[in-house]
Amino acid sequence: MRLLSPAISSLARMRLWRIDGWKNNPVDAQREVLQDLVTSAQYTEFGRKYNFSALFNVKNFKQTVPIHEYEDLQPYIQRIMKGEQNLLWNTPVYWFAKSSGTTSDKSKFIPVTDESLEDCHYKAAKDVLTMYYQFYPESDLLTGKGLVIGGSHTINPLNSDAQYGDLSAVLLQNSPFWGHWLRVPDLSIALMDEWESKIEKLAYSTIKENVTSISGVPTWTLVLFRRILELTGKSTMAEVWPHLELYMHGGVSFTPYKEQFQKLIGKPIHYLEMYNASEGFFAAQDIPGEDGMLLFTDHGIFMEFMPLEEYGKKHPETIGLQEVELGKNYAMVVSTNGGLWRYLLGDTVQFTSLHPFRIKVSGRVKHFINAFGEEVIVDNTDKAIAVASEKTGAIVNDYTAAPVYFSDSGNGGHEWLIEFEKEPIDLGHFAHELDSALKSVNSDYEAKRHKNIALREPLVRSLSKGVFTTWLKSKGKLGGQHKVPRLSNDRKYIEEILSL
Repeated sequence: MRLLSPAISSLARMRLWRIDGWKNNPVDAQREVLQDLVTSAQYTEFGRKYNFSALFNVKNFKQTVPIHEYEDLQPYIQRIMKGEQNLLWNTPVYWFAKSSGTTSDKSKFIPVTDESLEDCHYKAAKDVLTMYYQFYPESDLLTGKGLVIGGSHTINPLNSDAQYGDLSAVLLQNSPFWGHWLRVPDLSIALMDEWESKIEKLAYSTIKENVTSISGVPTWTLVLFRRILELTGKSTMAEVWPHLELYMHGGVSFTPYKEQFQKLIGKPIHYLEMYNASEGFFAAQDIPGEDGMLLFTDHGIFMEFMPLEEYGKKHPETIGLQEVELGKNYAMVVSTNGGLWRYLLGDTVQFTSLHPFRIKVSGRVKHFINAFGEEVIVDNTDKAIAVASEKTGAIVNDYTAAPVYFSDSGNGGHEWLIEFEKEPIDLGHFAHELDSALKSVNSDYEAKRHKNIALREPLVRSLSKGVFTTWLKSKGKLGGQHKVPRLSNDRKYIEEILSL
């Protein structure tokens, strides 16, 4: 198969000129995307309501169409799920990606159209492959198989035509037949939604395969690695899959997990971060190892950026790519070829580069701690966890944090529940390093911690291994797409976990 590598590499890189087109002219590409979206949907019920046929530019569009959260579009989506068409998009909608997010008890059903499959998800996947081969033209990536560790893939019928499942299920069910030759495991295993059994099946079915790439959420990938090493008696995954060269990840920060991956894999491989959600494929690393993902500006999604100070206002303002600044937090607002219009995605991003536009996901609009004016976001805490782990020799599996409010017994602070793979010798030392790292990355936190006046040093509790998994299972959220909430402004999740 290695004889095919040069030919595969050449074919993959034939798309480079297309990528260079929108990469070098992102603002023009976005204008064209918006025009295509509005033109396509002008005769839908939504398009007639907002007079899409008279919207000729970005300014008109923003003035006419309000920003929507899921609940605002839900009445349309529910009607589509019952069989009505031409409501949000002009072609039939037969698939819905079920997305529960990180903590919501209510599921969201995101319409997935043929256009969003072909012109967004699959097109972006091809572009990721092209960019990878541009950097590694001698790669043997496609001479082996890609292991996909997705979510709970079960497909459920809504009516005679429509079905729903999580995004990975929808993508697998609609991928071309030849795609199954390049992927493991079999659909019969990929479609399982009972995760303990699924890990066993994944392990036994992939041990003898020539796996060259892996994509999946870090936590479940690590669980699979450990089980395979138990079954084989090997010391590292490099002994099991000697040609493994790439791990693709997204959904949560990889920073707290990278040390564990390097140790378990046992050889240097490449890592690529992707920003792929039910609503669309937004970005991916175009330069391996560099901070930031290239923003996909020509993939059927028009993007706006809401400064966080605008969030919660009656008429929040958004800005375009021409106005964004480096290092500032923005909430993503998207209009898509799946029929979402000025939809508040819920993620916050920061730009790491403006030429070209690259971003990193910094957190969630509702996932932060700002109980005392400290404005701590997930990006801060992930970095602080990594620094504290390095300085104390600890390895962190997962964590969550919430405020401890002022009381008669003392001032406020942050309480951390951490599940360690390798616990530090001195938990107090870990807490001190965590606190110091947070001060170094967040000046508001540092100010509130001054002389312990507003905030005392964080309280860190070490959890037994498996507690977070038990908690997710108790909420019916066990599986690849479900994540432990990193930060919360209230104590609901911490109290639930401590009560187990």
